[in-house]
Amino acid sequence: MKREMTGFEKQVYDYIKERGELLISNMPVRMMGAIPNLKNMGLVEVYKEFTNRWASKKRKFVKIRGA
Repeated sequence: MKREMTGFEKQVYDYIKERGELLISNMPVRMMGAIPNLKNMGLVEVYKEFTNRWASKKRKFVKIRGA
């Protein structure tokens, strides 16, 4: 059973789509809450990556799946 996107989830999806690849910590705080729902629907992909060569930790990024 597939669930429809709410209006706010659509806003977040469009926000990510405009910017392409986006560091999650650079998103507005309210929008971060919609990412798990979009991920469960299979619309976005969340992954970890080093931001530079000397970074000790990976940071989370989000992008539109298949883009």
